[in-house]
Amino acid sequence: MPNASEALTPLQLAMGPVAAATAIGDVARLPGALEAGLDAGLGVEPLKEAIVQLYAYAGFPRSLNALGELMKVVEARRQRGITDAPGALAGPVPTGAQLLAVGTANQTKLAGAPVRGPLFEFAPAIDQFLKIHLFGDIFARDNLDWRTRELVTVAALAALQGVESQLLSHVRICLNVGLTTGQLQQFGQGLGSNGYPDAAGRLDAALARLATT
Repeated sequence: MPNASEALTPLQLAMGPVAAATAIGDVARLPGALEAGLDAGLGVEPLKEAIVQLYAYAGFPRSLNALGELMKVVEARRQRGITDAPGALAGPVPTGAQLLAVGTANQTKLAGAPVRGPLFEFAPAIDQFLKIHLFGDIFARDNLDWRTRELVTVAALAALQGVESQLLSHVRICLNVGLTTGQLQQFGQGLGSNGYPDAAGRLDAALARLATT
């Protein structure tokens, strides 16, 4: 475990089970994860933002279902007399040609270098969608910082089967944006202790692989 000065915050840790449950459609555990996040002080808007972001990784159906669960949880808490803080709304996002420029710059900063390769030459549309939409429309929204967005992404990818290469890429991005190996190990332990041991194992495997490269 990292020392106290390096440890992830309870808010960052609370995002892990929410993202994992959303990604695999675990509606049995998701309400509890959402309750825990709200109890930890996550606002409603940050939770919405994390779930919306995950449509890019897990698809619209999973995100829409998770948003529906969040609505039910917030309403049930309201009926119990709990008023959850709304949290920050996202500010304006660039549009048009500027969005491509911003998305390309964001992708380059996150990855640590321009992202190119034969896959993107083979299917240039996916390159455009990544730059304009994922790293533009989504990552330009400022109500979640990049470290939190990457933790959300890593939790989702670790929970999913068959996306180990993407998980490895985003673990690298986590390190690029200032998270440490110890913090990612702590994050994985949090996933494991909240019912996602397979996700914890995949994250540990990705960290071990990076340590040997």
